[in-house]
Amino acid sequence: MKQTLLLVNVLIVMVFAVVGFSVVAGDIKIGVVNTDKILRESIPAIKAQNKIDQEFISRDEQNKKMAARAKMLQQQLEQDSLTITDSERRERERKLASLSREYQRAQRQMREDFSERQNDEYSLILEKTNIAIERIAKEEKYDLILQLQDSVYRSERIDITDQVIKELADQ
Repeated sequence: MKQTLLLVNVLIVMVFAVVGFSVVAGDIKIGVVNTDKILRESIPAIKAQNKIDQEFISRDEQNKKMAARAKMLQQQLEQDSLTITDSERRERERKLASLSREYQRAQRQMREDFSERQNDEYSLILEKTNIAIERIAKEEKYDLILQLQDSVYRSERIDITDQVIKELADQ
């Protein structure tokens, strides 16, 4: 994160240095885009997120059922702990531990699959975003457009994020 912030700052300093040296050559038009906002608020991003959520509903339900089963086994073990034999208690504890490991494994696998699926969809959206940015840059004669995830300050005058989101909605 710090490296990204440092890189952004270096890029900004370089841009201002170029702008300072190029004032003699004429006006330079610069824009910035917040890709995080695009991945949160654009229509393609919202549709992709809803699609991914739907794909993972059944796995999430299975995991919830597994967690409920583990909770039930834990409660039964606690209730019956005084009335069952040591061997039966150990057997129930083994079943509970096994179910707990299975649940943790399923949760981890689902998170990994979800993240991979999300990355796939986001990379497609970013490709469309880059095409939209390029189209806007050519139509409005921008000299430079920077993609910033986050910045301390940027003028509304140079922020074209909403324009890119609108362009994506029109596609």
